[in-house]
Amino acid sequence: MNPEDYKIMLRERGLKVTPQRLAVIEAVTVLHDHPTAEDVGRFIRKKYPTVATGTVYKTLETLVDKDILKRVKTDSGLLRYDAVKDQHHHIYCTHCDRIEDYYDSELTDLIYGYFEKKQIPDFSIEDIKLQIVGKYSDKRDPERKK
Repeated sequence: MNPEDYKIMLRERGLKVTPQRLAVIEAVTVLHDHPTAEDVGRFIRKKYPTVATGTVYKTLETLVDKDILKRVKTDSGLLRYDAVKDQHHHIYCTHCDRIEDYYDSELTDLIYGYFEKKQIPDFSIEDIKLQIVGKYSDKRDPERKK
């Protein structure tokens, strides 16, 4: 996406286009590794050194509330953010706290098909996100080679 797409998205969701909102969306998109609020703040401050930490947190929450960004929780309790709108799941490494997008349409179809058959009483499913939790091998995980 380019900055014009972000502006359209903000307007479509009833939000003013502000430099802070654009900077936060850009940061989450560019840092495509599911950044924390602190990561987003560090990225933004390179260009806008006076942006307050509270502004970053508030902006992230507004963008999540308006379904522009998604919040991703980890076992370590950190909240991270995702700008990818395509249907996907996550692989979470408990050792290095890294999250990666995982695309598998067969798995997604299987999960949705299962819940179509097994209705949950009085509950309407809006979305299903699977988080696969484990550890990368030493060959794959640069943090474990240290």
